Amino acid sequence: MQDDKAGGVMIRTVKSFLSKIPSVITGADIVQWLMKSLNIEDQGEAIHLGSLIAAQGYLFPISDHVLTLKDDGTFYRFQAPYFWPSNCWEPENTDYAIYLCKRTMQNKARLELADYEAENLARLQRAFARKWEFIFMQAEAQVKIDRKKDKTERKILDSQERAFWDVHRPVPGCVNTTEMDIRKCRRMKNPNKVKKSVYGVSEDSQTHSPVHSLASTTKQPAKDDLKKQITLLNIQLDRHCLKMSKVAERFWVAAEDLKKRPLVEVPGKVQETWQEFLAPGAPSAINLDSHSYEITNQNVKDPGRYTFEDAQEHIYKLMKSDSYARFLRSNAYQELLQAKKKGKSLTAKRLTGLMQSS
Repeated sequence: MQDDKAGGVMIRTVKSFLSKIPSVITGADIVQWLMKSLNIEDQGEAIHLGSLIAAQGYLFPISDHVLTLKDDGTFYRFQAPYFWPSNCWEPENTDYAIYLCKRTMQNKARLELADYEAENLARLQRAFARKWEFIFMQAEAQVKIDRKKDKTERKILDSQERAFWDVHRPVPGCVNTTEMDIRKCRRMKNPNKVKKSVYGVSEDSQTHSPVHSLASTTKQPAKDDLKKQITLLNIQLDRHCLKMSKVAERFWVAAEDLKKRPLVEVPGKVQETWQEFLAPGAPSAINLDSHSYEITNQNVKDPGRYTFEDAQEHIYKLMKSDSYARFLRSNAYQELLQAKKKGKSLTAKRLTGLMQSS
């Protein structure tokens, strides 16, 4: 449906008064495409099918939060593959908190928080009071990176991110489609899928205790299955215990190491790094925006020494605005600073004493 060159729905930029609306399609276009491509004779059936697709977030209206399809001139936009529910996304409340914080920082009328979102933000701030500074810095770093993107691209990404949360944190009164059987079926097919975070921040490990999950298993698995389960739980436990700043540092070192590898070793190293830090369910998932992730995903298909260059640049900016800033505020750095000042003071006194004695 997205590939207009292969008979998909025509995606276009529409002029609206003094501005342009990029990359949109109309509800009528979608209904007509469904009827033609799927040989649907009943228009109502096509609208129903399109509404099911919209409810899952694969396409969404750009003007409101109601994920249904209308057979009229309402503008819709396709969701980025990164946010597709088929990836078994299960975002956590910390991810939602970062998103809401970003919205408050962007200071634009179209991105102002709705009443229910403001209430959610206040509730999350109370719930994550101890880690709120870290959440705020993550949101601030994301905003700085977003501001450097092209205006049109940023506008599209903002709408796609908003639509993602319309699916996972819907408007009060709307059905939460993530609780439908289709997701349960996906998890049954891939039971070892590790919960993935949108922005790389995990909730407290106590709320997802691997030990509790293992103890509550009622069936006795085979020996090999038990080993696999233990390995998976260890990976999950390590992931919760490993600080995000350390994960970012490890990824940076791996990307730098890749640039120095012989060409014959590059493909294997690329896959190893991808599986460790970026693949769905990666044990040490890093914090990437959807744009950088998509570029890196394409680069991996044609591996080279600079496959992770875009992701590395993104991580560098996050480390610069997050890890370095926290280091400057840390007790260790303050103690070093005080020691240095004391050292200078002592040296000055000695010089003064020598001058007076001479």
